[in-house]
Amino acid sequence: MNAISKVTLTVMSFITAVCLADIRLPSLISNNMVLQQNSEVTIWGWADPGETVTVSQAWETGNQVNRTVRPGPDGRWNLTLKTPAAGGPETLTIQGNNEITIKNILFGEVWLCSGQSNMEWPFSLIENAESEIAASDYPQIRVFQVDKTTSVTPVSDCCGYWQIGDPGGVRYFSAVGYLFSRMLHKELNVPIGMIGSYCSGTPAESWINRTTLEQQFPEFNSQLELLDKTEYQTSLPRWQICGINRNWLQQILNSDLGTAENWQNQSLDDSEWKEIFVPGIWRSEGLDKFDGIVWYRKTFTLPSEWVGKELILEMGPIDDADITWVNGTKVCHLDDYTIDRSYTIPADLARIGANSLAVRVLDTGGAGGFYGQPEQVKVYLKDRPDKSISLAGAWKYKISVSYQGLPGYLDIWPVHPNVPSALYNTMIAPLIPYSIRGAIWYQGESNCGRHEQYKRLIPAMVQNWREEWGQGDFPFYYVQIAPYDYGNPNDPMSAFLREAQLHTLSFKNSGMAVTMDIGDPKDIHPRNKLDVAKRLTLWALAKDYGRTDLVYSGPLYREMKIEGDSIRLFFDHVGSGLMSKGGPLTHFTIAGQDRKFVPARAVIEGDTVVVSAEGVAKPAAVRYGFTNAAMPNLFNKEGFPASSFRTDSW
Repeated sequence: MNAISKVTLTVMSFITAVCLADIRLPSLISNNMVLQQNSEVTIWGWADPGETVTVSQAWETGNQVNRTVRPGPDGRWNLTLKTPAAGGPETLTIQGNNEITIKNILFGEVWLCSGQSNMEWPFSLIENAESEIAASDYPQIRVFQVDKTTSVTPVSDCCGYWQIGDPGGVRYFSAVGYLFSRMLHKELNVPIGMIGSYCSGTPAESWINRTTLEQQFPEFNSQLELLDKTEYQTSLPRWQICGINRNWLQQILNSDLGTAENWQNQSLDDSEWKEIFVPGIWRSEGLDKFDGIVWYRKTFTLPSEWVGKELILEMGPIDDADITWVNGTKVCHLDDYTIDRSYTIPADLARIGANSLAVRVLDTGGAGGFYGQPEQVKVYLKDRPDKSISLAGAWKYKISVSYQGLPGYLDIWPVHPNVPSALYNTMIAPLIPYSIRGAIWYQGESNCGRHEQYKRLIPAMVQNWREEWGQGDFPFYYVQIAPYDYGNPNDPMSAFLREAQLHTLSFKNSGMAVTMDIGDPKDIHPRNKLDVAKRLTLWALAKDYGRTDLVYSGPLYREMKIEGDSIRLFFDHVGSGLMSKGGPLTHFTIAGQDRKFVPARAVIEGDTVVVSAEGVAKPAAVRYGFTNAAMPNLFNKEGFPASSFRTDSW
């Protein structure tokens, strides 16, 4: 019998003997939660069929109100409660064969943030992260981060818990999600609950339920068949697997000799440690089939002019998780193998002479190690990325913990997260029917190259979510992907994807934050998440919270008119007027009926832009910013950039 089977049987025996009759609540309904104010919210859970469940609260009348409900044949029960206006804290008691009291409940505005890596990008990795984190003390903000996992069918619960908006609670939460909640809290002066459900590198179809995909997207049928051919590694529910794995991981960390002996210490004698090449996965560096914790160390010397200045340390992606120290001081940690490491080294750690770098790498299964490219492993002055010191090459390493012989880590990825519906099943379905005000979304990079399909995918996903939640057409605000070269800066691949996102604005109660000015053509994860969150927040304030005085979008192309050898362009959301930043307008091209686009001269005239070019006497179409890496300069006077666009449909 393998280790996983032993764990499964042990846990199942315990559950059968002790917990069968106990009431259980979903992870979302727990201490510190925020419930949607002025609403009817659903409270649900599980108990023995026929058991009487009593739900007690005092917020409706000031006196305790008891409601009873009986579970159905599947053990699930639910009821609705009216919530008051913003406030709290309150408690909620659920009683059956056992009693659970939920404490520190607030009433306010609840939002969902979802998408791929740019939504997942943690608060700890934004610009000026440490000062921002230190200033994060908002007890009326609560965040709930859904653990990443997949399933071949929808599951009833997820893994996660509500955290208070302090430095410890928000450090590794979505930067965009947290900053959005912080801005809403400051503007509205009400509690904000933010549910974070995101997974790096994933396409939109992973977030849509199977029925919707089967009915509207037959092109995914062959991938959906994978769900029918996949067998779970264990029959345990996902919430129990996550709990077992958390306990298992804590046991592993408690066994970490490196932590116990402070292997991050700058003065540690590592002369007996072995050498390993970085970057390199463990299998290629002599650690074949090894899973566990490995510590790395490296010494580097800085130029004298760098001493006492803020630096950036980059190491590429690390599988699965790392904690990194410079000169014995922790600078960051990240638990995602898909994200390139880019950590700030504070100025006081950049010292004369030898500087020590220590990295603790934890891998739960698979390859393990650094798996980027040599050019990704470097250190440089924050404002001079073109002048860097390579850290690739020989490092020292030592094994701290091996998983061999220990009970196994239970598989929470029966299918790849990119399989259609795999993430909906585990990271959206369990959230329903927890009442939300709306959703914000940052995704699209993984669907580049499939723009026509994306035009249909996102509206289908939003409609799917709205129907499942049953809350009407709740608002859906999303981020248009930023400029990035995708290996070919002049290719229009991502411009077509941005156009598909622009098309989604025709969907009811939607809004789009344009990021043409705050991307990085060389980094798919631009660090400026503050302006991203601000632009999403403005949509919400203007559309959902009565701030009709706000300008909340940059210019969006509406129509064109041919005027002789020129084309005049008309826009919505011009605010108090159009403007260019940094000189004449850039990145406009124009074509005649031959469909050959050439660079064009563009001039602002009132609330319009007039475009022309020598040699194009009979223009037919204009394109603006229509390449992967273009960062053009048309704005409104409120400082919001125009979206890229084209007037043709060629």
